[in-house]
Amino acid sequence: MESTESSYMSSPEAARKRSSPPPKSPTSENTEKPTYIRFLVSNTSAGSVIGKGGSTITEFQSKSGARIQLSRNHEFFPGTSDRIIMVSGTIDDILKAMDLILENFLNELNIEDNNDVEPRTKVRLVVPNSSCGSIIGKGGATIKSFIEDSQAGIKISPQDNNFYGLNDRLVTLTGTLDEQMRAIDLILSKLCEDSHYSQAMHAPFSYAATYNSMSYAPTGAGGKFQNHKEDHSNSVTIGVSDEHIGLVLGRGGRNITEISQVSGARIKISDKGDFMSGTTDRKVTITGSQRAIHQAESMIMQKVAYATERVMD
Repeated sequence: MESTESSYMSSPEAARKRSSPPPKSPTSENTEKPTYIRFLVSNTSAGSVIGKGGSTITEFQSKSGARIQLSRNHEFFPGTSDRIIMVSGTIDDILKAMDLILENFLNELNIEDNNDVEPRTKVRLVVPNSSCGSIIGKGGATIKSFIEDSQAGIKISPQDNNFYGLNDRLVTLTGTLDEQMRAIDLILSKLCEDSHYSQAMHAPFSYAATYNSMSYAPTGAGGKFQNHKEDHSNSVTIGVSDEHIGLVLGRGGRNITEISQVSGARIKISDKGDFMSGTTDRKVTITGSQRAIHQAESMIMQKVAYATERVMD
């Protein structure tokens, strides 16, 4: 999929050199309470966070004091081919870790210094639906003030009903590193005021353990979680990035035909420009028996994972 970290636009209006560390959170009783933040990362960028033999993630944890966890190699956020990173600790520890991680992503892009224009990148936070109201505020007042304060673009995706039981939404921050860090500080400080948000810190970290559509066991053994929506419709929609959709189709449609024949599932790919809400991923709808759906989904994600692993090598 299109890397949320490598999707960037440069504009003269955004030209600004990094001159100071990320702002400190306002002093409050919430500042020292343990909390967390989750965001999406491509498989390739996940590798740069981990580092050789885990050296980078160990260094970042040591420098920040925060704990950094990643979902497993093929455990993606529903509807995307992105893994999830969770950073936990005090607000200040989390901000230090986020600054290290996001700066690392910028360095990986190898962007040449062009007339002092700092690249504007995207990062997608994962926020419980029940907590999004506190970020939006009455009549959108809070999110507007956050945009004005940080100068970052902040967009909250609509609830995605394609995945039964999915209670999280994506909050996309677009801006320079400083702007993103200020937005993260404001959003995290607001979320810490929400008791429901803190309680979700100990919820299952892996979506694969919760959502039938994200279980990739070849035998379908991971599909013990039942829900009535899937029982009736026997249809699942997943997201695959535009850059990888060709791998799913294959030359002359060879790959998708083979996947359909082997699994017994019907597979439909959305038209160009028709994306999953809040993403730049094409919709891939798989229809058939539960076993057929699991097998087709596994084969599709193996094609995508193989490509991303080759990039990492």
